[in-house]
Amino acid sequence: MEAVRQFDMNIEKVLEHWTTAYALRELIANAFDEHLLTKTAVPKIYKDEQGAWHIRDYGRGLRYEHFTQNENKEKLDHPEMVIGKFGVGLKDALATFDRKKISILIRSRHADITMDKSHKHGFEDIVTLHAMIQPPSEVNLVGTDVILSGVRDEDIEQAKDFFLQFSGDEILESTTYGSVLKTKKKKKSRIYVNGLCVAEEENFLFSYNITSLNAALRKALNRERTNVGRSAYTDRVKSILLACCNSTVATEMAADLKNYEIGHIHDELQWTDVQLHACRILNANENVIFLTPDQMRNGGSLVTHAQDDGYRIVVVPESIAYKLTNLQDVQGNQIRDLDGYREEFNTSFQFTNVPISSLTPNEKTVFSVKDSILKWLPHNQTKDIKEICISETMRVDHSGFEALGLWEPLEQRITIKRNQLRNVVDFSGTLLHEITHAFTGADDESMEFENGLTQMLGQLTSYAIKNESSKRFFGLFKS
Repeated sequence: MEAVRQFDMNIEKVLEHWTTAYALRELIANAFDEHLLTKTAVPKIYKDEQGAWHIRDYGRGLRYEHFTQNENKEKLDHPEMVIGKFGVGLKDALATFDRKKISILIRSRHADITMDKSHKHGFEDIVTLHAMIQPPSEVNLVGTDVILSGVRDEDIEQAKDFFLQFSGDEILESTTYGSVLKTKKKKKSRIYVNGLCVAEEENFLFSYNITSLNAALRKALNRERTNVGRSAYTDRVKSILLACCNSTVATEMAADLKNYEIGHIHDELQWTDVQLHACRILNANENVIFLTPDQMRNGGSLVTHAQDDGYRIVVVPESIAYKLTNLQDVQGNQIRDLDGYREEFNTSFQFTNVPISSLTPNEKTVFSVKDSILKWLPHNQTKDIKEICISETMRVDHSGFEALGLWEPLEQRITIKRNQLRNVVDFSGTLLHEITHAFTGADDESMEFENGLTQMLGQLTSYAIKNESSKRFFGLFKS
């Protein structure tokens, strides 16, 4: 019968603050690493009839060489590995089990291994932990079966809780840098590195599983692999979010942006580049319009038109809205803000023209005033006007409300909203406004338009006073 061999672990006392759950975490992580390396079945964690817990993988089987503290080239060549590269974690775990009086049996086709204390060879005054290497009890065993006696069920659950595999977190989107997760069970968001939780965040919108590590994060992954500082993973979290391209993640981020003004925003949405990217995704995937809070309050009928047309309103801070003006979405399209929608709406707009014959008697009376107004004005101011129409609906002006009147130079037509026929004051004022556009060719609020309007009103008033009886003149305004 082959003698039992002793393998000195060179451990006296290490990591005395480690809990049983931390030690179990190392064994579970090694099992998942083997699963990923060998593409074998997913490891199992279960309790047998005798009350012992098993952590079982189906890889190549653990050897005593794995206890040596050397750089593991195989794991270094596979960045998706969950845990360590130097064999430290396994030894730390075994030392913790010994300190906690938990017995362990590691079975593989290479050996059966248990732990015991023994004098260090050549130094009788030093006692260290030794692995007791025995011939395998099952030479055809597939993988490694770690059997633990004296472990509490809650320790197992706590250890499993470190892993994304057992968290119940939902993957919302995966990228080349990692995944965005929706945390279901826990109040705090989590940062996972290759499926292992390394930090928790109080005010993150999502949890994240980082699968592509940069230098800063590799350096920050300490021996315990917990409580990693935010500065180590911020860049990778940003990279994950900026690589997202579907609307699931973007919709939740955009919804969070609504709280910007009241200060209840999650930390990821404090990052301007992430805010803008969320808007770019939404614009590419959904019919949305981005408004500032002020535009939402004062956008008038244009906002109603947009909602009636099936657009979803997304409210964003002023600082973000300003940057969206010259930004394209992830498909290269211009991001739609209120001005963009106004242009689209007016381009596709069709008037609901009202035949003069269908006007009410009072409306017809008011409408007939146009003949007097046109007669009073010089021909050079009215010569380009070929038609004056009435419409139930109008295009939208820059205030967000339907215009009261419109001059269309190509059609040489003035169109006035029907509600202006309520009285002569409203109708004549709107008509004169549009006539000014017709003969000046200038936009509202321009100096040319203002001068033209002033000139025309002066001419009209002078003519009316000189050529109309006071009874006729003032009688018009009783309608």
